[in-house]
Amino acid sequence: MKYTEVTITLSKLEPYRDLLIYSLGDEGPYDSFENTNQGLKAYVPTADYDEAFLEQALDEVRQMNVECTCTVNELPDKDYNEEWERQHQAVLVEGFCYVRAPFHPHRNDVKYEIEIEPKMSFGTAHHATTYLMLSLLEAEPVEGRRVLDMGSGTGVLAILAAMKGAAYVEAIDIDEWAFRNAQENFERNGVNVTPLLGDASLLTTDKSFDIILANINRNILLRDMQAYARVLKLGGTLLLSGFYEHDVEVLRDKAESLGLRLVQQKSRNEWTALKLVNVGVK
Repeated sequence: MKYTEVTITLSKLEPYRDLLIYSLGDEGPYDSFENTNQGLKAYVPTADYDEAFLEQALDEVRQMNVECTCTVNELPDKDYNEEWERQHQAVLVEGFCYVRAPFHPHRNDVKYEIEIEPKMSFGTAHHATTYLMLSLLEAEPVEGRRVLDMGSGTGVLAILAAMKGAAYVEAIDIDEWAFRNAQENFERNGVNVTPLLGDASLLTTDKSFDIILANINRNILLRDMQAYARVLKLGGTLLLSGFYEHDVEVLRDKAESLGLRLVQQKSRNEWTALKLVNVGVK
C-alpha cells in the first residue's frame, strides 16, 4: 500500500501536537504518527489523502495563535505497519496494568497484563487519555457489573473491565478497522466481550449499564452524552476522556443538565478524564 507522509512544523508543540494527532487520526484517515523536535510526521494511505481535510485540521491549530506549516511527500511501497511496530513500546499504567504488544516480553509483577495487537488503532495506552481511563477504571468496582465501552478502539478498556470481573461488557466503535482489531484483541486476551460496529444509535432503551466508558472527543461526547445517560443506571458511573482541561466546564454543564454529577477529575499532559455519577434529573 502506498503511503503519504505529511511533515508538520509547529511553533508551539504541546498541547497542539496532540490536538493534531487527535484531529487527523480520530476524525480522519491518518493511521500513524511520529513525534519530531519541530512537530510531527503523520502518515495516511495515499488513496485517502485529502488536502482540504488536512488544511482544515491545520487551520484549527493556527486559530490558536500557533504557526503551523507542512510538507507532503508520497512514499514508496513498503510495510509501514511493520515499521511502526518496531518502534512501539509497552506501557505500564501506574504499576497495576501493563499494556504490551505480542512482540514485547511478558512480566509477572503486575496485576493485569493486556496484550494488544495495535495495528495502528487508537487505544494502546500511549496516549494520555487512554492512560487516564485505565487509571480511573482501576479504582472502579467492576465485578458483577454491566459495562459499556463507547469508541472502544483496540478494546483495551473493555478488556480491563472483563479482566476485573464484569458480568457483561459491550464494546462499540464506528470504525470497521478498529472493530475487527478489537475482536482479535478480545480473543487474544481470552475475555468475553460483545463487540458492535456502530455509534450511539445502538443504545436503545432496552439496554442498561452500571458503568459507561467513553474516550472519544469533546464534540462527540457533547452530542452523545444524552444517549449515555439514557442507558446508565441510577447511581451508575460514566468515565469520560478525549478532551483538554479547558473543555471540562462545557462537558460538566452538559452532564449536570442530564443528572450526571462530577465526582473526580484527573489530568495528564493537559488532557483530562472525568468521573461522573448518575444522580438523576431533579
